[in-house]
Amino acid sequence: MRLSQLQKYILLSTYGARNKIKRNIFLKFYDKQKKKPKKEDQQGIISRSMESLIEKGLMIGYGKRTPEKWFIEEVKLTSKGKIQVRKLFGEQQVLPFKLKQFSGKAGSGLPAGR
Repeated sequence: MRLSQLQKYILLSTYGARNKIKRNIFLKFYDKQKKKPKKEDQQGIISRSMESLIEKGLMIGYGKRTPEKWFIEEVKLTSKGKIQVRKLFGEQQVLPFKLKQFSGKAGSGLPAGR
């Protein structure tokens, strides 16, 4: 899945949080940029990036809705989003295997007691 640098930043910054994240935190992305867009443009770009992530099923948006538009105020990662963030981090996935306990009783292939 292709993600922009801003979308990656949004996903990585929401990964450690247990609760919803306010959208104002994502403005810090532009502190590191040499060429910054205008403040009004930054809000619009962040809104479009969050809407794109929500459409992909990586995030859940919370906010207000008017007949024309959503006003997203807070976001939270979905389980699919957490998996995507782990791929970005390069962490190894834990697979849901069920291990059987070894009892060591007769018929296990071990020699009888000596």
